[in-house]
Amino acid sequence: MASAADRAPWHHTQKMQKALQEIRNHLREDIKKVDEPQLQAMFETSAEVLGGLETAFRDYEQKNESAWR
Repeated sequence: MASAADRAPWHHTQKMQKALQEIRNHLREDIKKVDEPQLQAMFETSAEVLGGLETAFRDYEQKNESAWR
């Protein structure tokens, strides 16, 4: 049976934000490791998209958007 913390929305939003941030940071680090401009652009675009998802999770937690109220 899941604990109260496991059921709390913030518990899951925090875990997802951390995972997204780790992947975003990894993508940005790898931009410096590859020479192909198209792959660099793909990594940067992916990092930006993940940053947007992090913001969406944060907005949900803080009820910043009308959709989350």
